[in-house]
Amino acid sequence: MAIRRFAAIFLVLLNLCLISCAMKQMPAIPTLAPPLAAQKPHLVESPNGSRNDEYYWLRDDKRENAEMLAYVKAENTYADAVLGHTKALETKIYGEIVGRLQQDDSTVPYRMNGYWYFKRFETGKEYPIYARRRDTPDAAEEILLNVNELAKGHDFFEVGEIAISPDSRMMAWAEDIVGRRQYVAKVMDLGNHELLDVAIPNIENNLVWAGDNKTFFYVEKNPETLLGFRVRKHSIDGASHTGAGDPLVWEQQDDSFYTQLYRTKDEKFLLIHTQSTVSSEVWFADAASPRLEFKLFLARERDHEYQVEHANGRWIVRTNYQAKNFRIVAVKPGDEGDRAKWTDVVAHRGDAFVDAYDISRNFLTIEEHSGGLRKLRIRPWNGGADVFVTADEPSYTMALDVNREFDSDTLRYTYTSMVTPRTTYDYDSKTNERKFLKREPVLGGYDPAKYATEFAWATARDGTKIPVSIVYAKTTPRNGTAPLLQIGYGSYGLSYDPEFSFLPPSLLDRGFVYAIAHIRGGQEMGRAWYENGKLLNKLNTFNDFVDVTRWLSANKYSDPKRAFATGRSAGGLLMGAIANLAPQDYRGIVSGVPFVDVVTTMLDESIPLTTNEFDEWGNPKEKKFYDYMLSYSPYDQLGRHDYPAIFVHSGLWDSQVQYYEPTKYVARLRARRTGNSLVVLRTNMEAGHGGKSGRFEHYREYAEEYAFILDQAGISQ
Repeated sequence: MAIRRFAAIFLVLLNLCLISCAMKQMPAIPTLAPPLAAQKPHLVESPNGSRNDEYYWLRDDKRENAEMLAYVKAENTYADAVLGHTKALETKIYGEIVGRLQQDDSTVPYRMNGYWYFKRFETGKEYPIYARRRDTPDAAEEILLNVNELAKGHDFFEVGEIAISPDSRMMAWAEDIVGRRQYVAKVMDLGNHELLDVAIPNIENNLVWAGDNKTFFYVEKNPETLLGFRVRKHSIDGASHTGAGDPLVWEQQDDSFYTQLYRTKDEKFLLIHTQSTVSSEVWFADAASPRLEFKLFLARERDHEYQVEHANGRWIVRTNYQAKNFRIVAVKPGDEGDRAKWTDVVAHRGDAFVDAYDISRNFLTIEEHSGGLRKLRIRPWNGGADVFVTADEPSYTMALDVNREFDSDTLRYTYTSMVTPRTTYDYDSKTNERKFLKREPVLGGYDPAKYATEFAWATARDGTKIPVSIVYAKTTPRNGTAPLLQIGYGSYGLSYDPEFSFLPPSLLDRGFVYAIAHIRGGQEMGRAWYENGKLLNKLNTFNDFVDVTRWLSANKYSDPKRAFATGRSAGGLLMGAIANLAPQDYRGIVSGVPFVDVVTTMLDESIPLTTNEFDEWGNPKEKKFYDYMLSYSPYDQLGRHDYPAIFVHSGLWDSQVQYYEPTKYVARLRARRTGNSLVVLRTNMEAGHGGKSGRFEHYREYAEEYAFILDQAGISQ
């Protein structure tokens, strides 16, 4: 009955659409009645109280419930109808975005064990071709994987991590055909390019070869929580082709930890690295040993995080032991567990956060955040002076690139800014000279000289200075009349660094200012920046974002009546929070795969990733966290007041933020809000958290979102 009702309603709606789409409205105001989900009382129990969730029924872990699917499809049909008049603009923007991509592009080759590895794209093809050349970068090409061929017949297809055996003869990779990040391991003999009869399902996107060139390790996922919890080893000479009976090497006993495998850069050791939000633990094995027995490096303990590498007979460890912003220490094998024997290589600094590091035989590279920006610092092992890699702009991002050769004296790194495309350099650690290798080509007449980028400091309501990266066309007036798109994230200590994107020029060329708010919850300003935006300090994240918007308006960067905001995943939580806290400050909000039902999700430990998140958001079984999370949970705080125009994007097969969170959010928003602003839910029925697969298809949803923003800003061309 429900399906027939929806079908009947939408026959009427689509007829109405022919009329409404012919009417020019700036900005668009919906004249069609949106789908209304049924309300079915359901109590969500907790030790700290019960809450009614009238849309809980929209959850179906198997994605088979007919009434749920009918509603989700009805929302997509409604989205088609109310956004119909923006379709031409969407198509134009999509053409602009993909028109900036060089279709027959390739990555800069990197060297590993006598081969140069790269991936390239062919004109008109959605997926990459992975290849290599032997000895020299201009030798004959050997194609490893043509993903365009593998993807045929699939609505979604992704090749994840590719692992090459030490002798360069075997290749294992992980592939996903659903978008739920439950990968399948495949193997090829590169001697004859024969695909072996191996298909190990439900694994993490993480494979590592042992030194014998016939054994690889993988991380099995828990089929319910989708957490990687068992490390197994597979022999290509074994009888099993699906992993059944593969020996268990190590098992995770704490479901608040993630697990990852890797080799040290000198290839001497295999490592199991397990990490929660606030602690980590490493196990290591001699990669050349036939027994491959893993030993504990240092037992996990709360609030101690560390990562391990090996160089010149010493362990090189990034650690936050007695170092809030992390330091790098060295210790001899056998002394791992005795922290009294750790010696500083890079001492702790209060004004610099050590994000990552890379080791080579003759030097160490430190990737750090200082002054709100990501930078690179090189330190020779022989005691020479540190050298910072120079930058050319006030707002920029430097990052380590692929550096697989332990004996190399060259560092491969990338440089980018909001106007400068990703640029790859080789840096000679002996001469301190950099060599330009490639700047990512941007077609369609893109000229970085047309744009200006700034790095500014906005003042939050509590007096804290918030870094802001800003970009705009030089022709855009600084008189408070420009529309604004502001983005942010602010969770998990992930820094949202200023980088080039193929998307913003479509807004910048139409007079927009584009800004990244480096709000608390990231680590742009060090570990304290993260700690002041998590758990019982989470409201700082949301307030910072709103205060940056207001600062940009007050300083004449933007028009307060045409401010837009966007964020994805935990950034979608941010969007939901600001819509409740400051709806009057935004003309429109775009929320991608948003984590909006915070309390209910965090109460349910059967949902993938929940237990890993307790140290980020808190455990709502404890009253102080329950009350605090409830105070900002976007789904729970939806109120009876006007909201800005809101576009919500979801993926039916999302394993990180389950589809029913954004679906319930939109259903309740429709029921509670006042006013007639446009609310749109677009659910991708064949994809997960990352959206559509494919190099070009990936940009279609962004084009639709940009068309929505421009329409709401009163810009039709």
